[in-house]
Amino acid sequence: MPLRSGVQCPKCWSLERQRLLALAIQRGDIEIAGRAIIHFAGELSVTRLIQAKLPARYQVSEYEGDHGDLRLDIENIDLPDNSVDLVIANHVLEHIDDRKALAEVYRILRPDGDLVCMFPIVEGWTETYENPAITDPIGRDLHFGQFDHVRYYGSDVRDRIRGAGFKLREITAGPHDVLRHRLSRGEKIFIGRE
Repeated sequence: MPLRSGVQCPKCWSLERQRLLALAIQRGDIEIAGRAIIHFAGELSVTRLIQAKLPARYQVSEYEGDHGDLRLDIENIDLPDNSVDLVIANHVLEHIDDRKALAEVYRILRPDGDLVCMFPIVEGWTETYENPAITDPIGRDLHFGQFDHVRYYGSDVRDRIRGAGFKLREITAGPHDVLRHRLSRGEKIFIGRE
């Protein structure tokens, strides 16, 4: 893979995907104010922005590590049904059993709740590439782009999200935003509405 410049911001240390998420929040494409939010693997570069938008409750869940408020397993979320307004899972689903996670997120969301997610995707592939026989870090890096990924999504990811019950919309930054904010061309935010 060729090296790319401008991936990490020298001021806030954000990556392209975090800047796209921040841009969508700043523009009001993702509703924050007054909502109960769970942010899986929460990125510090967007945490302050989310808190400034005055959610009713904002909690970061870290499955590993110690900087979260909660330690939830996204495949088996220890929260009641219909208890959260917004779940953010930015570059999480490619690491886990996404079908279990999507069903669990759907279960805990209130009516009109949203799932905001991003992940590596190759739009030219009609099918998601998975191979459960590849378990070693070197193999996963070679096949899925990172040592702890278990898949590379194809365009059928939309069917996976809808299959969990979500209505789907997408946000893609245009050329001006890509250049101004140093975003990855074509990267999308997927928003599943309960």
